[in-house]
Amino acid sequence: MQMAGLGYSEEQIELLDVATSFCRDKSPIDKVRKLMESDTGFDADIWAEMAALGWTAIAIPEVHGGVGLSLAEVVPVVEQMGRHLMASPFVASTLASQTLIAGGTETQQSHWLPKLAEGAIGTLALFEAHGDWDLGNITAAAKSDGDSLLLSGEKLFVQWGGNAELVIASVMLDGKAALILLDAAQVAGRLRREAIIDETKRSFALMLDGLSIPKSAALDIGKAMQILAHIEQAATLLQSAEMCGGSQSVIDYTVSYLQTRKQFGKIIGEYQALKHPTVDAYVDYEKARSHLYSAASSFSDQGLGEVAVRMAKAAADGVYSFAADRAIQFHGGFGFTHDCDAGLHRRAAIFHASQFGDAAWQRAKLSHLLLG
Repeated sequence: MQMAGLGYSEEQIELLDVATSFCRDKSPIDKVRKLMESDTGFDADIWAEMAALGWTAIAIPEVHGGVGLSLAEVVPVVEQMGRHLMASPFVASTLASQTLIAGGTETQQSHWLPKLAEGAIGTLALFEAHGDWDLGNITAAAKSDGDSLLLSGEKLFVQWGGNAELVIASVMLDGKAALILLDAAQVAGRLRREAIIDETKRSFALMLDGLSIPKSAALDIGKAMQILAHIEQAATLLQSAEMCGGSQSVIDYTVSYLQTRKQFGKIIGEYQALKHPTVDAYVDYEKARSHLYSAASSFSDQGLGEVAVRMAKAAADGVYSFAADRAIQFHGGFGFTHDCDAGLHRRAAIFHASQFGDAAWQRAKLSHLLLG
C-alpha cells in the first residue's frame, strides 16, 4: 500500500499563509483565556471575519455558494487554529456541512449549505452516555407518528450547540441508524451546558424526549451508516490538524522556557534530561505533521484514505499528549498551575483523545485494516 506524497497544493499554501497570521493576531493567549471565561466561548466578530475570508465555505460546492475545494484545504486552517488555541465553531460547522454534502436531500442542501457557507453555525449530536466511539451504537430513537417523527433520548458533546442554527443528530428509526436535522428553535430549552476539560470549547447535552419533527427532516436513511463513516473520518482528519498545530505551539513554548530559565547557574536547556525529551517531541511532531498532510491528500481515496487518517490521529494524539505533559513537568511547580499555558494544551489533548477515538483505538482499527 503506497501512501500519498507530502507535497502541498497551491491552495493549501495560500490558506496556510493567511491562517498563520490571522490566528496569531486574532487569538493571542490572553484573548484565549478571556474567552474561556465568556458566556459564548468565542468572538462573534472574529467568526464573521472568518466567514468573510471564505473559510466557512472552503469545502462546500460552488453550486451551494461555497468555494468548491475539499477538506484537504481546510486542514491548514484548522492546524493554525489548534496552534493558537483559537476558540470557534469552525470544525463543528465544517463537519455539519460535510454531513449534508454526504447525505442531505437536494432540498436540505439547497436550504442549509448556502447558510453554512455564509457563516451560519452548524454542529453534530452523535455521542451518548455509553461513550462508545462506534457512531453506529445509537440509543436515541425516532418513532414514526403520521407525517412526523417523535424523538427520545439524550445526546452529549454537542459542541457549540448553544449558538448553532443547525444541529444534526443521530437516532435509531425503525431499527436503522438515521440522521435528522434540527434547527435552533427546535432545540431551544433542550440544551444543558456541560463541564468539559478543554475550556476553550463549549459543549452541551441535548435532550430529545418529546420533540416532534417532520419526517422531511431526516437525511437519506439508506446512506446513514455511510454518512457516519464519512463524518468519523472527516472529524478525525480535522482533529489531527488541530492537535498537530497544538503540538507545535507547546513545543515552541517549552523550548523558549528551556532557553531562558536558569538553575544552578546553567540554562536548564543544557541538561540532557530536558533536552532529549524535547527533541523526541519535535521529531514526533514532524512525523505527525507528515502523516497529517498525507492523510489530507489521500482523504478521498477509498481504503487508503482511512488508513492515512487513522495513522494521522494516532500520531497526533501521541505527540500532543507527550509534548504537553513534558512541558508541564519541565515548568516545575508553575507547570501545574492554571497560569501555565502548557496546561491548556494538555487539556485540549485529553479532550481530543476523548472524541472519535484515541491513539490506541485508532491503532486497533489500523490493525484490522492492514492485517485483515
